[in-house]
Amino acid sequence: MSEAIIQAEGLGKRYAVGERQRYLALRDVLTNIFAAPSWIRRREPRQFMWALRDVSFSVGEGEVVGLIGRNGAGKSTLLKLLARITRPTTGRAEIRGRVGSLLEVGTGFHPELTGRENVYLSGSILGMKKKEIESKFDAIVEFANVDQFIDTPLKHYSSGMQMRLAFAVAAHLEPEILLVDEVLAVGDIQFQKKCLGKMQEVSRSGRTILFVSHQMNQIRRLCERVLWIDAGQIRQAGPTAEIAAAYELSMSSGNNETPSRSSAAHSKAHFVSWEIVEPRGERPDLLESLGPVTIKFVVDVRQSIRLGHHGAALYNNEGQLIWARAADNLNLREGTHEFYYTFPMLPLRPGVYSWQVSLWNENGMLDLWNCSPELIVASENHQHPLDQWNGILNMPSQIEIHELEGVKDAAKASL
Repeated sequence: MSEAIIQAEGLGKRYAVGERQRYLALRDVLTNIFAAPSWIRRREPRQFMWALRDVSFSVGEGEVVGLIGRNGAGKSTLLKLLARITRPTTGRAEIRGRVGSLLEVGTGFHPELTGRENVYLSGSILGMKKKEIESKFDAIVEFANVDQFIDTPLKHYSSGMQMRLAFAVAAHLEPEILLVDEVLAVGDIQFQKKCLGKMQEVSRSGRTILFVSHQMNQIRRLCERVLWIDAGQIRQAGPTAEIAAAYELSMSSGNNETPSRSSAAHSKAHFVSWEIVEPRGERPDLLESLGPVTIKFVVDVRQSIRLGHHGAALYNNEGQLIWARAADNLNLREGTHEFYYTFPMLPLRPGVYSWQVSLWNENGMLDLWNCSPELIVASENHQHPLDQWNGILNMPSQIEIHELEGVKDAAKASL
């Protein structure tokens, strides 16, 4: 790792449960002066909650590090400590460089000021000179796509317009360190791709990024390393592929609810399980290689089936159909049957997928099962490094360049 630009040691943040923190107006100060002394006023014992506790890590210059974890795990609190928005209760964080943060929509903006005035205000808060802001102003407005409204008060902007302008300011004013929370979820898909592309451009220029997201595809494409925050502490830290897969496995295994079944308990047939037969791994739902792959579905047939129809389908986590297959004219006797599907390869990009299997007879559907647990793909990513060129398939490939003799001779002749 390069020289650490962020060094956190034993960071912790504790809040009083139920306590509201607010700014005091003059009337509040005067009221407190004439209030009863604190030793007379009855005070309820306060309870405390640790949002973050004993967090230590370092980030090297130019690194792109992802922060993942459940809602309420402490990710946003950590970024606020690093951005100096709030003070730590314990520990310390040393930051070497100018910090730009995008933690909430419109943070640092004033609703009564125009978009133009807010660009200068936000830039000044980030420590930029007026000339520096002026040199970047046109690029900021173009990126945010708010040129028609730049002299309109911000209170008339939609949340999406505020989001675009806030991100454009933070990204274009060239801080050494960029802290980005889960704010990209506010924008549309095109804007998210635009932001990810900008962050990749920022990272290639040698600047450091800490990025919070629940979208594992964004984390995988952008981040070299990941910190998994759980219950206010770092549960795991390491390479993106390894930690993202462990996190997805945890989320999958933590969901023990049985998906609703379309068939009743007295149906003639009932799917009972599925697993990855080949390659055999530590978990039957974890796929760590592209192929070959064999999947097994087990069905309990309670009454003989004639001229049956069986279907299997694979969906990604957005509900998009990836693959499907059907078999007709099946005659199945009473008992347990295993359906094996063998694929020369499953070139799926890393993430969470779901199988769906069904069985029918001449009278209609006998069972339709959204298989549990879900399929977790943790294979090596062979995708294009830019988000806008990431497709569904994760296909390994080799590139060869051959120089033809005719081309070489033509080049010599032109000289």
